[in-house]
Amino acid sequence: MQSSPTLKRSLADFSLLVVAMFWGLSFVAMKDALDTFPTFWLLVLRFTAAAVLMALVFYRKMVSITLADLKSGAVVGFFLFLGYATQTLGLNYTTPGKQAFLTSTYVVIVPFLSWGIRRIFPGVTSFVASLVCLAGMALLTLQESASIGTGDTLTFVCALFFAFHIIVIEYYVADRDPLILTTLQIAMVALLSLPAALAFETWPGFHGGSGLWSIAYTVVMCTVVAFAVQNLAQKYTPSTHAAILLSLESVFGAFAGVYFMNEVFTPRMIVGCALIFAAVLLTVAGPSLLRSATPDPDRRGA
Repeated sequence: MQSSPTLKRSLADFSLLVVAMFWGLSFVAMKDALDTFPTFWLLVLRFTAAAVLMALVFYRKMVSITLADLKSGAVVGFFLFLGYATQTLGLNYTTPGKQAFLTSTYVVIVPFLSWGIRRIFPGVTSFVASLVCLAGMALLTLQESASIGTGDTLTFVCALFFAFHIIVIEYYVADRDPLILTTLQIAMVALLSLPAALAFETWPGFHGGSGLWSIAYTVVMCTVVAFAVQNLAQKYTPSTHAAILLSLESVFGAFAGVYFMNEVFTPRMIVGCALIFAAVLLTVAGPSLLRSATPDPDRRGA
């Protein structure tokens, strides 16, 4: 028996919540790993290991890769790399709190990009939910000065690239195998990260300790599992839904900071989390509530 489109979308939305949880917890893991490896070498290790693991697990699919698969994987991986690269560069010139907020602006960018590229209006609820989510992200993460500098500009550019990444995934998974697309985009990020690592950083060598366990978590859960699930889920749910659901990453990240790093969770941050959860509920349940509130012409006529 085949699943209904509504059930598939619900499962896809739930899967994206799990991805957001993995990425939220990764803030602690990445901070630990960065104590051992510089940024671009960390990206090389993370995405190379993930690409090899994906290729081994799904080797039967890899032998049937087509030129169209290579093209789509290169495009998706290119935007993903640009997002990570500009985010990393921007972090040198701004604070983590401001960067977390500015990166989250992809939540608002995605509906406009989707509208402009696909010429399909995503719905009023998508725009309202995006603005509510952005307000929540501001309360949750924006604790410092609101002035805009070089790092802030680079971080906004990174948000634009992440928004394009979500849009192109939605475009390509319509007729491409999501697992092949995941493997190729991960390999593309690894390939593009290596020249940056060689040009700007020194190879630190391998060290023991918790850093390797942190890298293992980011490789398996935050890269292989998370990107595979994201690509599969976006086959059944719109990019506007995906953007808002993935924004829960910041909420899980905040909880992880409190639990693992003894960070203070202020009332302002609690309100921010509540707004983000409200945006998620509006995204998931808003369209059905809107339909139920709209009078049925046939029933009214009867």
